[in-house]
Amino acid sequence: MLNTGLVSIIVLNHNKAAYSAACLDSLLYSTYSPLEVIAVDNGSADATPTVLQEFREKAQQRGIHCELLTNDSNVGAIVGRNQALERATGEYLAFVDNDVLVRDRDWLEKLRSALEADPQTGIVSAKLLFPWPPHALEFAGCAVTPNGRIQYLGRGEAGDAPEHNEQKEVQCVISACLMFRRALVEEIGMLDEVFSPVQYEDLDFCYRARAAGYRVLYVPSAAMYHYEHTTTSRSVDLNFQYVTIRNGMTFKKRWQHVFASEGGPTDEEAKWRDLPRKTIEQCPPPVPQ
Repeated sequence: MLNTGLVSIIVLNHNKAAYSAACLDSLLYSTYSPLEVIAVDNGSADATPTVLQEFREKAQQRGIHCELLTNDSNVGAIVGRNQALERATGEYLAFVDNDVLVRDRDWLEKLRSALEADPQTGIVSAKLLFPWPPHALEFAGCAVTPNGRIQYLGRGEAGDAPEHNEQKEVQCVISACLMFRRALVEEIGMLDEVFSPVQYEDLDFCYRARAAGYRVLYVPSAAMYHYEHTTTSRSVDLNFQYVTIRNGMTFKKRWQHVFASEGGPTDEEAKWRDLPRKTIEQCPPPVPQ
């Protein structure tokens, strides 16, 4: 049943209990209402199940409905998110990785406002900042080269860089923190499980939305913190390099006829910028603003 105005936040979890706890607790600072959280546990072997149970109690005390979905094994990010999409009741749906933290308490209001400003806007994404000083940019939207190489716009630049502080249409965005309407899923379908267990399903989702006539927007007024690559790191059942290459080839074969003529950056411009990272132990979660 559709709940008008409700935002359903979907958070996927697989071990990394400290990050899940920080992520979920930060969601409680969100000022948007009505709100529900659907937390998926993909066979965690650490304290994650306890973290999720404790969060559900805290959420319900604040009037936030929380549903827990538990898989006995790691079914992958795509299957887990699709399970949650089937259970979500919100008019609006949001993906938040469990290594993402709320920075702006009104992030949901800002994303929904951007989404509703134009009926042809299909997907909106927050600005992602590294959670340690000086809080540099991790992500300001995605660009795709004519050869299919992915660029994180603004990566490593100042968090308040003017060129990344303006709302703009982009080729695609990542699933770390984005929002879309339930109606979009009803029109174009859920995440494509051909990309299972993870990687490129979010970019494909964006291109499918665009093929249906919708726009994808980067919304810098809604900022979040991201520890980056924590969700999939050290997953012993995931050959990350192999999966990335395989799924990248699938994405390229499916959408090269589009991005080859979009005027994206050069491959050299899109070269990955590897930056130093800190763990949650080295950098405790900042308090939302």
